[in-house]
Amino acid sequence: MELRGERVVLRPMVEADRRALEAIVAHPGIGEYWGDDTVELEASDGDEPVHQWVVLVDGAIAGYVQAYEELDPQYRYAGLDIFLAPTFQGRGLGPEVLRTVARWLIEVRGHHRLVIDPRADNARAIGAYERIGFRRVGILRRYDRGRDGVLRDGLLLDLLADELR
Repeated sequence: MELRGERVVLRPMVEADRRALEAIVAHPGIGEYWGDDTVELEASDGDEPVHQWVVLVDGAIAGYVQAYEELDPQYRYAGLDIFLAPTFQGRGLGPEVLRTVARWLIEVRGHHRLVIDPRADNARAIGAYERIGFRRVGILRRYDRGRDGVLRDGLLLDLLADELR
């Protein structure tokens, strides 16, 4: 399903997008936070669907966003992951992408809570997430292994449906 924001179009990812996304992840400022398997098309099953989109800005591939869902009624929520190429950062596009996906997850998929878990030292990403209403929940200690093999802390943030800005 294609989603649209004011300046972004989110098109479902296809295998042909791999090279462009790999080129973005190869940038040190992006690759530090993303693994080598980032651009794999994920199999989505009925119990835990995964939705993957390519972010387009003026027709150009600007990045990637995915949503994964936990559908167990006891623990129902959706999580988000995003990266944008450096040339598309600093323009408010990240929050717009996340807001677009969040609205779909809340209004169409029926989620009341969303989560995102950046590296705790990624202040730029954390600021973007907080701008749309995500709140800090806590530190995930030694959560993410960088490309240098060192485990670093993550930060869990969540957003309730009525907190989306």
